Amino acid sequence: MANPNIIGISSVYGNTIGLIPSTTSATNWTALTPAANTVYKIDSITATNVTGSAAVITLAVNSGVAGAGTNFRLAYQISIPPYAALIITDKSTAFYMTETQSIVVTVGTASAIELVATYESFT
Repeated sequence: MANPNIIGISSVYGNTIGLIPSTTSATNWTALTPAANTVYKIDSITATNVTGSAAVITLAVNSGVAGAGTNFRLAYQISIPPYAALIITDKSTAFYMTETQSIVVTVGTASAIELVATYESFT
């Protein structure tokens, strides 16, 4: 089931997950793709530049799994200053992910940006 009815859920779990893209190629954030019959509410995504130089990030929600389909950018080529953080989304801009979607991250410098996401899992 691609988009379960969250009114009839049996459990809600809070989660926090991280990702450090180790390449400048598009990275599929697999931990944020829900399992079958599950919906994730992405509450926040923060990107922190852990280097002494500015680093660029693009983050998109894709309409297909594993980075397939059309990408819809939440952040596009944003330069994060050295040792600074960027809040890409928070509770005021939360969104839902279904099992048929994916989040893809592209960075300009490998291993320069650490991402942390908080989300709720509805099953």
